[in-house]
Amino acid sequence: MTNGNGKGSEIRRLFEAAEEEGTLSPEALAALAAIDIGAQIQAGLGVGVDDVQASEVVLVTIMPDDSGSIRFSGNADLLREGHNTVVEALASSKQKDSILAHTRYLNGFVLYPYRPVALAERMTPKNYDPTLGTPLYDQTVVLLGTVIAKAQEFAQSGVPVRSVTLILTDGADEGSCRAKASDVRVLVRDMLASEQHIVAAMGIDDGHTPFRDVFRAMGIEDRWILTPRSDAGEIRRAFRMFSQSAMRASQHAGFSRAAAGGFLG
Repeated sequence: MTNGNGKGSEIRRLFEAAEEEGTLSPEALAALAAIDIGAQIQAGLGVGVDDVQASEVVLVTIMPDDSGSIRFSGNADLLREGHNTVVEALASSKQKDSILAHTRYLNGFVLYPYRPVALAERMTPKNYDPTLGTPLYDQTVVLLGTVIAKAQEFAQSGVPVRSVTLILTDGADEGSCRAKASDVRVLVRDMLASEQHIVAAMGIDDGHTPFRDVFRAMGIEDRWILTPRSDAGEIRRAFRMFSQSAMRASQHAGFSRAAAGGFLG
């Protein structure tokens, strides 16, 4: 996990510290170290810990699908709207000063690294034009690695941190060449074991993908899986449910039953 400017070694040290503290298992560390993603993770880390004045932090992380099928199914506007609705709801909440947001598209483009949610960039037709593939496993490992690294930064500075992550896709993995579902699963397992993270997934119905099976193989719990039809009303409802869950998480000092009960909790 290296790159030319040495940032990869900083990322590696964060993961090794997490392993020493028992929040990252040797299997998860191996999954992160097996592929060279240090530069990709670094691109998402954003604002420094010293620049955040909140006494506790909530990381809200979203990975919208930017594959061509989103465009062909006519759902690009709905994904833009859904993302922006989540950001706007969190930015207008009483907890906004403690929330950092980060959005990375499914094919690796970083819309914005972690920053105060009030400064989160909105998705527009200019910055979101889904035409690519579906490297679901590869990019989920990058995304969750970014969440883990950012959380570790705050933990090492004594700042309590929680995270809520949403993975969006309208199809199964196609094109991953470095990671498998099992690599994602060990990361999700460790994150859930800490009781400081929520990992959710939304599979927009394409008529044939068994999304619950796909996401279960990635370690995501049934209560955090949404499977809306490719329908404007259903997709909007799914985003509202995620927004409400993120809001609940930001309002609790820990992931109590009320905060982490799932989409129907």
